[in-house]
Formats: sequence, C-alpha cells, structure tokens
Amino acid sequence: MASRFSQTANPILKRYEGPAKGNGFAYVEGQSAYTQAAGGSAGTQAEFDTITAGGGARLTFADVVVKSTILFVVTVVMAFVGWALVPSMPAVLWIGLIGSLAFGLTNAFKKVVSPILVVLYATFAGLLLGSISWAYDQMALASNYQGLVSQAIIGTLTAFGVMLFLYGTGIVKVNGKFIRIFMAAMISYFIIAMASLVGALFGVGGGWGFYGVGVWGLLLCAAGVLLASFALMLDFEAIKQGISMGLPERESWRLSFGLLVTLVWLYLEILRFLSILSGRD
Repeated sequence: MASRFSQTANPILKRYEGPAKGNGFAYVEGQSAYTQAAGGSAGTQAEFDTITAGGGARLTFADVVVKSTILFVVTVVMAFVGWALVPSMPAVLWIGLIGSLAFGLTNAFKKVVSPILVVLYATFAGLLLGSISWAYDQMALASNYQGLVSQAIIGTLTAFGVMLFLYGTGIVKVNGKFIRIFMAAMISYFIIAMASLVGALFGVGGGWGFYGVGVWGLLLCAAGVLLASFALMLDFEAIKQGISMGLPERESWRLSFGLLVTLVWLYLEILRFLSILSGRD
C-alpha cells in the first residue's frame, strides 16, 4: 500500500504519506494510541474504526458526502445571488473571481484545513458561476441560442455521473500511468491556454483566443472538458485513499473542497464550449 500511495500526485495525500502497512500508517498509529488509552487492551475493531491517531474521529465516506453537500448548496445559492445581482452590479463578477481565486489558493496551500475558508471559497465561487453564467447566457441569447446554462449544468452532472461510473466499476483505473499521462496533458493544456489568453488580448479568435479559431478551437474546448472530467477521478481516488489511510474527519473538508474546485472547472469548460458552439450556429 505504501507504493500505491507514493504514486499519488494529490498534495492532500502526500502530506500524510509515511510508512504504511495494512490499513495505513495512521490506522496503525491510531490503534497503538487507542490501546494505550484503554490501559493495554486493544479494544474491539469496531471501536477503533472510529478513532484516529490523534484521538479524534476517522474520516468516512459519509463525512465527505455531508461536507460536499454543504459546499454544493452554498455554491448553488450564491450562484443565484450572483445571477440576480450582476445585471445591475457588474462588479459582482470580479468580486466572485478575485474571492474564489484568493480563497482557493489559500485553501490549497494551507497546512491545516479551515472549514470557514472552504465555505468562503464556495461562497465566492458561487458568485462567480452565477454572474459569468448570466454573461454567457446573454451572449447566447444574442445569437438566438436558448438554454445554454441549463445545458451546461446537465452536461456537468452527466460528466460527473459518467466518471463516477467508470471509476467505480474499474473500467478506468487511477494508477501511476494514469497520473503521468494526465499530468502531461494538463501541462500541455495549461501552456496552450496561457498562449490563448495572450492571443485573445490581440483579438485572436474574435476575443476567444485559440478557442475561437474554427474547428481547432472547438477541439481545444473539448480537450478542456475531457481533462476536467478525468480530474474528477483523481478526486475520487483521493477520497478513497484518504479513508483507507485513516485520515482525521476534518480532512473531509479538504477533500470536498478539491472535488468542488474540479466541478467548478468542469462547468466553466462546458459553458465555454457551448457558448462558442452557439456563436458558430
């Protein structure tokens, strides 16, 4: 299991890597601590299954589901707020963008997870999604294209379901080879995206950069959607490994944060793809 964990590129799990055997190093250390606290008695397996090395509750799948649901609800509610405010307050889009970037980076590099900061990320990400969705919707309506945002939402949920199915059934396995290929593709896509941003400043692709250059632009958009979709599998694997490693329950906030970041990225990629497609129509 130690070799398996060493393959992960997820910074959340790397922070907890160490000599792992059986159920993981946190599990072993926690069992030792629990034994000492019990006065030398190992206790029952069921009792230990809820204890971490630090004496707190161990991470469970239910913890991740609950925290993810909370963040999802906050994001959706704030998206409605952003949608309602941006027509009269265009600055809401920039507030959402700056806030989500600031709290996103803070949570990504913060050593000790902070539930408040994670919720604040969801709050500003919701503002960003709502306001930018309204802007994209207006552009689509100008091209007589209706239902853009609803299609993007359906596309995001569909992609999530498909990736969860492929991961859960083992059709696609998240191993060292998968991570190496994914990271190579991500680096390439990032370089192209940065070059596209520079091009957009000079009017390339009608302001869309490389994304607005004919069929190649649509293929680039499709690549972004695929990358964001497959990134979900890394989140699923992180959750699975985190539970197996016996991480403390508070880490459910960090794992849920990572999942939300990927979903936000996926939705924006799909939204851009559909928007460019609507303009071509």
